[in-house]
Amino acid sequence: MTRIAVTGIGIVAPGAVGSEDFAAMLESGRSAVLPIDRFDTSGLRAHTAALVRDFKARDFIGAMKLRRMNTLSRYALSAARLALNDRGSELPQEAGVALGTAFGPVQTSVDYMQEYVEKGAALAPPQLFAESVANAPGSHVAIELGLRGFNVTVTQRESSALAALMYAASQTAKGAVPAALVGGVEEVNEMVFSVLDRIGALAHANGAVDECARPFDRARNGMLIGEGSAILVIESAPVRAPYAYVSGFGIARDVSATISDWGEGQAAVAAAMKAAIDDAELSPTDIDAVYASANATVRGDRLEYRAIQSVFEPVPPVVATKGYFGEYAAGGALHLATAVIAIQKQTLPLSAGFRSGEDEMRFAPTKELYRGELRHILVNSVSAGGGIVCAVLSREAA
Repeated sequence: MTRIAVTGIGIVAPGAVGSEDFAAMLESGRSAVLPIDRFDTSGLRAHTAALVRDFKARDFIGAMKLRRMNTLSRYALSAARLALNDRGSELPQEAGVALGTAFGPVQTSVDYMQEYVEKGAALAPPQLFAESVANAPGSHVAIELGLRGFNVTVTQRESSALAALMYAASQTAKGAVPAALVGGVEEVNEMVFSVLDRIGALAHANGAVDECARPFDRARNGMLIGEGSAILVIESAPVRAPYAYVSGFGIARDVSATISDWGEGQAAVAAAMKAAIDDAELSPTDIDAVYASANATVRGDRLEYRAIQSVFEPVPPVVATKGYFGEYAAGGALHLATAVIAIQKQTLPLSAGFRSGEDEMRFAPTKELYRGELRHILVNSVSAGGGIVCAVLSREAA
């Protein structure tokens, strides 16, 4: 595909606000996962998540507008403004917006329904209803920044952010828009957390291990979820030296997956990786690192490492990032931003939470800060339910 430049990064993340603070957090190897204090978890098995703290939305959004936005919209608009500040200028009004979110504003929907039940339809706040839809964050971003190109919100579980990037990059490459803001946004709320805990998806202490996300580790027993937003500026004719270029995509579906779990279709995951590499007009030997989707679920991690081993011989350095900032659309967007930063800084962070892999694993994710030439990075996103999206990021325009 035509390579599309990444010229701005905006981050509102657990543990960091702004791309430089985020890069420093990764370089230090410090996870942002902490005990939950936002709601009561005493009746649950899981008690931790990657929560945004020390973030003041009023630093980016005026008071009158702030009151009309829910948490997701505040995260996304703040990250978008940071991305434009990083780029150094505003985008033309023809630019588009593509965001991913796995669950959308669930808390806003809960709040609206409580008001509806208690006060009736006539007195339930209409603004809460308007903010209860998944595309509210993307709409606010476009309205506030004056962007009139496409406005798309993708909901594909863990792969939402990368799927949004695929759409936006393809439209930019075709010339439909000159540029776009693209990324993901998510919030941690009691309802989603409780459901995931009940179905056994979340990491938990079990006597042998403490509660921690351990991507690819033999002791893993579930994921941690996170929140925040990461927004990238992508454009076909960059106005500044790019951080990286989006150079290829691959998609596939694992038909063996159930609606809420991963399957055993390693061939489908491998096919998506190969398709992304082919689309970038590269071969597997050109890939200098793989940013794995691994989130510490037993089946999901096993599916991915088997696919990686089937594509690469030898396996290049592999990075698992979800131990830093959790899973879902914010985690997926931060995962992508981490790979962009790696291209820029020519370093890979250690894979938080990993100690030792299963016997059949022929590689170990990064255990320390890695420095080396990074020309092309493969970024994977494998979601429960069978969705697979992979992308290649490159250092050069051709």
